Amino acid sequence: MKYITVAVWSAIFGEILGYIVSQLTNGGYSYITVAIIAIVVGEIAVYAIPALSGSASPKEVTATES
Repeated sequence: MKYITVAVWSAIFGEILGYIVSQLTNGGYSYITVAIIAIVVGEIAVYAIPALSGSASPKEVTATES
């Protein structure tokens, strides 16, 4: 369920960002391309951020280790 929610919100925010950027740069706007790119980036972030954060967290020191 988490991945579906991320995909939906990534598409929504991606569409908003894509529209604003296309208007500021006078470029073309393809809503399908923007949605696909936003969903891919969002799903990669869902996998990558916990993996990077988990490896960076300090280890807990137990009484037997000290």
